[in-house]
Amino acid sequence: MKRNVANKNAAPREALAASLNQVLADSYALMALTHAAHWNVEGPGFFALHTAFQTQYEELFAAIDEIAERIRALGAYAMSGLTAFAKAAGMEEFAAPLAQEEYVRRLLQANQKLIADAEKARDLAGEANDMESQDLMIQRITLHQKTVWMLQSFLKS
Repeated sequence: MKRNVANKNAAPREALAASLNQVLADSYALMALTHAAHWNVEGPGFFALHTAFQTQYEELFAAIDEIAERIRALGAYAMSGLTAFAKAAGMEEFAAPLAQEEYVRRLLQANQKLIADAEKARDLAGEANDMESQDLMIQRITLHQKTVWMLQSFLKS
């Protein structure tokens, strides 16, 4: 009987691990995009954006490790490699120079994609009764919703 229970719980946990790997890929890609914007942003908002982007990419770097370790705690393997991350994330890369508003718009879109994928992982964690993964995704969603608000606020005239 225990074997059936284990098999019954395996599918939701595998789906959750795959979904967490998607969030991992999104986070890694967003970190790289944010870092590039940090390096290359110019204009009257330079100092504010340069500082904000640094805060964001440093936070993403720490989050990536936490997400990967959660995947490992589930008994799965964390995705790795720049090509794998880029392919899975599907976020459009950008090349400098861009207007500061365009960096903000593109990072806004990438954060919104990450939120959508984190919401899927949150819901799968709930279905798998994995409150730890669900809590992690709620934290990520909350942070990225705040980032979206800040980026949108910058774009208001």
